[in-house]
Amino acid sequence: MALGGFFLTWGRPSSDQHKSFLSNPSSFNYDPQFVAASQQSDQQQVQDDLSKHGFFINRARILLGSGAGTFNLAASALRCWSHFQLDWAFVDPQTPVKPGTRFCVSVKELLPLWISMPLQIAYVSNAPRKNKGSFGFGSGTLHGHLLAGEERFSIEWDVNDQVWYEIFSFSKPANLLSSIAYPYVQLRQKFFAQQSSQALLKHVTAQQAKVLMQENSKDF
Repeated sequence: MALGGFFLTWGRPSSDQHKSFLSNPSSFNYDPQFVAASQQSDQQQVQDDLSKHGFFINRARILLGSGAGTFNLAASALRCWSHFQLDWAFVDPQTPVKPGTRFCVSVKELLPLWISMPLQIAYVSNAPRKNKGSFGFGSGTLHGHLLAGEERFSIEWDVNDQVWYEIFSFSKPANLLSSIAYPYVQLRQKFFAQQSSQALLKHVTAQQAKVLMQENSKDF
């Protein structure tokens, strides 16, 4: 059931339901000057401009481990949306991580009601920049989303050989409903960042253990 541009389902929505919801064309619902702004989130001027225009900034960072193996496992996990497979929020893991891809974020707020909202990948970056390695992508909200803004997920392999997962987002209400509920939405954004960080750490740790077992089995 479509309502105000987003989509409601009784129970967890299927991939076909997501595709049906995304069948109508749409565009970013926030100022074009801020499209891909999350890619420059380490610049204080960018953050100041976002805050000046009413965006709430949310950021979380967690250490995943060290070395090339951890970086490659973490980057692969992002491409499979392992960071967004929670009990109450998910993205179809088959969604291609490439610029221009449109997809849905589905969130369970009121049992058994799920809300699905449209986004589009604004950019994908794998440039090392100042670090040994870097991979990430940013997604912007489309018309019909309850919020207006962007979210970046990235893996950084720094000069100290440490591998970090970071979430950075900026958003503000897109309509009256989200304006009224925005204090709650901000809490949910922080909660998601914490859960996503733990989910990716758990996934990478499990994959590292699997690789270690495979290597040890070769010695017998």
